[in-house]
Amino acid sequence: MTSMISSSIKHEFEVAMTCEGCSGAVTRVLNKLGDVKFEIDLPKKLVWIESDKDVDVLMETLKKCGKEVKYNGTK
Repeated sequence: MTSMISSSIKHEFEVAMTCEGCSGAVTRVLNKLGDVKFEIDLPKKLVWIESDKDVDVLMETLKKCGKEVKYNGTK
């Protein structure tokens, strides 16, 4: 059985996170978006998001945490 999530594209974003508070803010904005799976690598300042949503939507959502965001492409 295949799940919808596995067909999602994994996007990599660079987010200017400096502490647990920053990654917590990223977690909060992404959880509000719903229907996304994500991983945060705080030391590398990277966020991977698995979602069928448009990159622009993901980018705008990440910017809500108040940090600089850069899109690195799909992985």
